[in-house]
Amino acid sequence: MTLDDGAALLPAAALILTMPVYGIAARGRPRDADLARRPATALLGHWVRGWAVWVIAPIERALIAARVAPATINAAGVILGIAAAFAYARGVYAPAGWLLLLAGGADVLDGRVARAAGRVTDAGAFLDSTLDRFAETFVYAGIAVGFAPSRPAVLAAVAALGGSLLVSYARARGEGLGVHFKGGLMQRAERVVVLAVASLLDGVVAAAAGWPAGRVLMAAVALIGAASLATAAYRTLTIARALGRGAPRR
Repeated sequence: MTLDDGAALLPAAALILTMPVYGIAARGRPRDADLARRPATALLGHWVRGWAVWVIAPIERALIAARVAPATINAAGVILGIAAAFAYARGVYAPAGWLLLLAGGADVLDGRVARAAGRVTDAGAFLDSTLDRFAETFVYAGIAVGFAPSRPAVLAAVAALGGSLLVSYARARGEGLGVHFKGGLMQRAERVVVLAVASLLDGVVAAAAGWPAGRVLMAAVALIGAASLATAAYRTLTIARALGRGAPRR
């Protein structure tokens, strides 16, 4: 473990310490309307999602007050994702994890700012989801480059990339046919959190266990690949059954 690996965990520890504060502040308050519309998963329940939104709320208010365009936030998220990809390719996992978390935060903020400012458009929604796929592709490509020449590790990165794209495609194709379904274990937010946490912990855990650097990250990428492919298959079967029962086609 390097000094940088330990230092990278300090902000994470500080964030975790805010959870009890959020628990007290959120007691008795109604659930965020935007979060209430989204399904919870085993990895990220409503409470955890609510805490994350509470943490970034000051930034959200500042962006709204400054009238920052949602497209600008979206572009910042893509740039951060590309920066994370380069960090993964170079094997600096802790900085890559923070860049990924910042990119994920931008992905949350652009939609929330757009809704709060009344600037929701079809063009914005299209760019948001499509640019997310670009950023995710760059990230897993960077991971694959960093893992080379280990074939199993590269295969895990390819499976994670393919699974993440299939999860999004199954949902988009289903919605195009009139079936709206967002279920499954490994969705976009879950992939970001699992990958970022593994990136931050890789150096510390590997040093403590006597493993080579990248072992924890590779395990996380393999988990994301397997769970994403399972999620895509689950969505495919569920949507196909709904269409088979005569769900309306647009």
